[in-house]
Amino acid sequence: MAKRLKAKELVGLSRSELLDKEKALKDELFKLNGQRYSGRVEKPHRFSLVKRELSVVATVLNTKKEK
Repeated sequence: MAKRLKAKELVGLSRSELLDKEKALKDELFKLNGQRYSGRVEKPHRFSLVKRELSVVATVLNTKKEK
């Protein structure tokens, strides 16, 4: 099971690392949606977890942009 992302851990990352992490999470969400529409989702709880992690990454990116 993957470790949940925390904002405190993400603040230390560079902007490019955060963008890479955001892209990876969006790709995972895309694959999960593909599984949803084909009718074979193995871990449906991952939808909410990935969306939550995406929002944390986006929040950290926005706070870095403001500074």
